[in-house]
Amino acid sequence: MSIQNKTVVVTGAGRGIGRATAIHLAARGARLVLGARSEAEIAALAGEIEEAGGEAAYRRTDVTKRGDLEALVGLACERFGRLDVMVNNAGIGPLSRFDQLRVEDWDAMIDVNLKGTLYSIAAALPVFARQEKGHVVNVLSTAGIKILPTMGVYAATKNALRTATEVLRQESSRHLRVTEVSPGFIDTNFADTSIADPDLKEAFRKRKEEIAISPDAIARAVAFAIEQPDDVEIGSIVVRPAAQD
Repeated sequence: MSIQNKTVVVTGAGRGIGRATAIHLAARGARLVLGARSEAEIAALAGEIEEAGGEAAYRRTDVTKRGDLEALVGLACERFGRLDVMVNNAGIGPLSRFDQLRVEDWDAMIDVNLKGTLYSIAAALPVFARQEKGHVVNVLSTAGIKILPTMGVYAATKNALRTATEVLRQESSRHLRVTEVSPGFIDTNFADTSIADPDLKEAFRKRKEEIAISPDAIARAVAFAIEQPDDVEIGSIVVRPAAQD
């Protein structure tokens, strides 16, 4: 029951849940491989991890490009000799009502949230098959559990991924563990970077101030799934504020 010396790739590692997860796992002895669109953010994070005595590598990664994810997995194998865990955290959420017709935002959510995670799984599975060992952790959302207005396409991408995650689990041999983690309202800059509508953005900001919990809570949940013995699979974890409806 240890995370020590496991090689873990985290996508969307530059901020929020991804950053918190990387820092927490590194503190537990994992070797981190960081991917995100902002190279400056992950370079700074890698430096922070190494200054604290950990090990980290990074590569600028756009999850909508399959080759970027293959290169990120390749970096893990080249730098640390193996890949133990793939944490698929990269995601976006430009929320809006359907009648606003923000079709480009719909396309972007499908490309990043769904296809990006599938590309990541495709990059990791051959390595896991060679090793006869591996762990896929997909970060979903409680938005796919309780459906609310403005979250139609966002929740749809998360629930499509929820279905894919369960099928991957059923298809996998005992050598591959599969976990889904569904965060609730987390204290990140999600609204600032994803939501264009000023009224909706302000509503999210106020709600965040009222109930949001630290992304460290999700990091601890991911660590809990990873640290289990090889014959124990944590299939699904929901982590949300106690005050969340």
